[in-house]
Amino acid sequence: MSYDLVVIGTGAAGEAAAYAGAERGGKVAVVENSLVGGLCSFWACMPTKTLLDSARKRWEGAEYPWERASARRDWMINREGIDFPDDSGHVHGLEGAGVEILRGTARITGAGRLEVDMKEGSPRSLETRNVVIAAGSTPFIPPVEGLADAGYWTSNDASSARELPSSLVVLGGGPVGVELAQVYSRFGVKVTLVEGSRLLAREHPKTAEIVSAQLEREGIDIRLGGHAVKVERGGAGRIVSLDDGTTVEAAELLVSVGRRAADLRAMGIEDAGGKLTDRGTADHDEHLSIGDGLFVAGDAAGGLQFTHVADYEGRIAAAGAFGEDAHADLTWVPKTTFTEPETGAVGWTVEEAQQQGIDAFEVTQDFSTTARGYSIEPPWPSPNGKAIREGSPGHVTAVVDRERKVLVGAFAACPGASELIHEGVIAIKAAVPVSVLADAIHGFPTAARAFGNLMLDAEKQLR
Repeated sequence: MSYDLVVIGTGAAGEAAAYAGAERGGKVAVVENSLVGGLCSFWACMPTKTLLDSARKRWEGAEYPWERASARRDWMINREGIDFPDDSGHVHGLEGAGVEILRGTARITGAGRLEVDMKEGSPRSLETRNVVIAAGSTPFIPPVEGLADAGYWTSNDASSARELPSSLVVLGGGPVGVELAQVYSRFGVKVTLVEGSRLLAREHPKTAEIVSAQLEREGIDIRLGGHAVKVERGGAGRIVSLDDGTTVEAAELLVSVGRRAADLRAMGIEDAGGKLTDRGTADHDEHLSIGDGLFVAGDAAGGLQFTHVADYEGRIAAAGAFGEDAHADLTWVPKTTFTEPETGAVGWTVEEAQQQGIDAFEVTQDFSTTARGYSIEPPWPSPNGKAIREGSPGHVTAVVDRERKVLVGAFAACPGASELIHEGVIAIKAAVPVSVLADAIHGFPTAARAFGNLMLDAEKQLR
């Protein structure tokens, strides 16, 4: 059967590409060997943010048992009363747009040709003008002695658990690690977080300091500078030996040290003229093309692994498949973490900007001393039940290009940071002059107001 577009994988990138192709009037099919809707919908973004919301309510003193949080999470991922999520909502959405869904595993057998090993029924041979490969990524499991034998959780296990462990060791202090560490700690689990450098290493140093301080205040044991070298069963469940000679133990071990783009060599892409790296990852151009009629999107493209990037790349790849001159501009991508406090980031730190040869300077504001910061009680219990007489901790920081008089970086860790940061995204992408940002009226009292006041400070330094 012949198609205008076949999409392999139906995570955020694959769904976006399929919908975009259908909107252009194309005959579109998707091939999926697991859940239509992908990682974000069922195992990552949506369940973890739901659990974080429940954990926040409990931390603030609500009667909120894990059973309630687990049940609400199950509702969010369509897993109520069943073992595996139900993806029918995503299926109906795609089918309603005219997309054909094939359950199976695809292999490209030549230019414009695919073979699908169907989960049910005989294999299907397809012909298509274009293919978008949105095969996702897989968790990176480090080669630690004894790890496989001892057993471990991936983030999928941690986000879908229906029973609380008594204790948890988390390997990895990136966004996934810190979010899940805070969830479990707030539900009374003893949590140890192990990270080789610093928490949230890709964030602004002020952000890392603020989040680290909050996690420590909540009782999380943070071990920085150590790496796991051996895991064995014993003690509370698993004993993890670190390279500094210490050990940590817990009932469960969560490995959250990153994900790797799928190895695409087994899919036959090179046989169809597609370009891959020596590691089997996509070697794409600015159009996300890896060959004639072959495009890649999402985690499989090998860049930043965010749902919003995957969705964007899916739309760009589909536009290219239908002959449009679409370019992927991934220069200014926002990053958000939904710990408490939230974090947001876009662009370069002042050190990174200076490494680019930019005459850059930084302006920053302690959020706790802003009007909005004063109005929000810090997220920790009062030891004596009395009012906490200080503002909510955090910061808002911007990096300015002195010569061009525009922003090249914006960072925040404070309530609402995940929303606030998008003012920085637009300002940087559109090269809005600092004078315009300073002249814009920002509502009082908001975190955005703190950003506006930063722009006033930056404008003074530019005079």
